[in-house]
Amino acid sequence: MRGPIRLLCAAVVLVAMSAMLWSCGRNAPTAPKSVAPSSVLSLKSPAIQAVMRVQNRHTPEIMRIDGVVGTATGLDDAGSPAVLVYTERALAPGKLPASLDGYPVVATITGKIIAFKGGGGGVSHTAPQTPPIQLGCSGSPALDIANGFCCGGTLGSLVTGGGRQYILSNSHVFTGDVVSGGNGRVSTVGDDVIQPGLIDVNCSASGGQVVADVSSGTTIYPPSSTPNIDAAIAEVRAGMVRSDGAILEIGTLSASTVAASIGQNVKKSGRTTGLSRSSISGLNATISVGYTDECGGSSFTKTYTGQIVVNNRGSKFLNSGDSGSLMVEDAATNPRAVGLLYAGSSTSAIANPIGQVLQFLGTALGGTATMVGN
Repeated sequence: MRGPIRLLCAAVVLVAMSAMLWSCGRNAPTAPKSVAPSSVLSLKSPAIQAVMRVQNRHTPEIMRIDGVVGTATGLDDAGSPAVLVYTERALAPGKLPASLDGYPVVATITGKIIAFKGGGGGVSHTAPQTPPIQLGCSGSPALDIANGFCCGGTLGSLVTGGGRQYILSNSHVFTGDVVSGGNGRVSTVGDDVIQPGLIDVNCSASGGQVVADVSSGTTIYPPSSTPNIDAAIAEVRAGMVRSDGAILEIGTLSASTVAASIGQNVKKSGRTTGLSRSSISGLNATISVGYTDECGGSSFTKTYTGQIVVNNRGSKFLNSGDSGSLMVEDAATNPRAVGLLYAGSSTSAIANPIGQVLQFLGTALGGTATMVGN
């Protein structure tokens, strides 16, 4: 029998963003034209597609540069399309090329990126709610305890599938216990999900209320598994979650989604930082995410492609415990979903594109029964 657990903390997982490599191209394109720094550029923009091709072509070589942790497509300070390179630390002069095939290379020191499993604003996102609850709040599996730690994250949003309602969050939040080492068990379909999560009820499940049961999720372990998202769902218990899918300080959502665009203003509601706002800085990011195999466990890494990068200066947009938050456009009413947040650093936050999440899980947002996605 385990001794009492005295440490309360959100499990923090090392994440390293995979990087793109550069080489001398034989056919350099015409130098990119500048666009207004305030412009919003989508994945369908010819200017963005052109720099993405350059980014993808050079990824293997830049990955071999010591200190590089990731890449994406974005804009430089002048508003020109650019290849973004993320680093753990300042690199020596000459380590990175100044440009790639005519596009400027912009280096940003992010440090290590961590999976934000663990509030701000005028509403508590950690307090128990009277059912039916709103989402964008603290939650966790009732048994997510191991190695002297308890873990939790954010109950992100309501989705539907097959005529049933589910809470959407991350796989590493709902099904992150993938070995039996520290507690003699692994995450299992049917596990109770409580609100607030263990990290907000002194690691005692009796302090929370069961609101859902784990149903399914993506496979993040072993790291060679194929899903390109970090997402999981838990079936709602009758009467425990608002049927309209309202999210704290955001309200109800549109049934449709929208693709991420560079410069797009977004917001989210999460366990730790509450309602927060930011803007998208990078698209098409390749990211190697470091996880722990259970709460307070051993580390492993898994690589994703096509991810969204969001400005996160001072961890004010996303912080530990905010994993599972739904990122939406910054609209006053019925915003459209953009991505599912799961990792970050003190400068950058990372999200799965929401269209990929919904398609993989076979779900739609809110109470609609029809799949709508980008």
